Amino acid sequence: MHISDGILSTPVLAGGAALAAAGTIIGLAKIKSDDVPRVGLLSAVFFVASLINVPVGPTSVHLIGGGIAGLILRWKAFPAILVGLLLQAVFFQYGGLTSLGVNTFNMAAPAVLVGILFRRLINKNGGAALIGAFLAGALAVLGGAVLVAASLLLSSLDYAAPAAWELAAHLVLMVIEGIMCALCVGFLKKVKPEMLGVQEI
Repeated sequence: MHISDGILSTPVLAGGAALAAAGTIIGLAKIKSDDVPRVGLLSAVFFVASLINVPVGPTSVHLIGGGIAGLILRWKAFPAILVGLLLQAVFFQYGGLTSLGVNTFNMAAPAVLVGILFRRLINKNGGAALIGAFLAGALAVLGGAVLVAASLLLSSLDYAAPAAWELAAHLVLMVIEGIMCALCVGFLKKVKPEMLGVQEI
């Protein structure tokens, strides 16, 4: 899901950078001192998980953790993901510096969206919370894949085939991330519900 330097057009890079900057500013404004450990933890989880790439045709897939990041951090997922992507670009040449804004927006925006949409559902008891968590994990991946495909197509229609591959390659990952997110939410509701904003009953 990382887009390398030299692929996207200048308008797409500029638009992605502006949107990522706006999201990061909002996220930073919402961070309180008590939030710093969990933002750092989720940033580290994202950094490690998304380093493992599995080639699929002309593209590759990797774990993202957008669903759980969005459910725990919401807008604060923007700075968390930005830091992870920046470190990956600098130390491992994953993605790139000019495409950092686009990559940040493509992965963080769906995380924030599912965090907002499914926050109430995961506060419910029983299966409803797990269903909400599964959908959050799966749809965060789908949203990211759609944004990556859109970034490619907005840069050039010559990228139609890679964009289609990008969407198809992430279908299985949607299920995997949905299950992982559901397991994480189920665990956190039992041992540390305050991380999800869940009040102990």
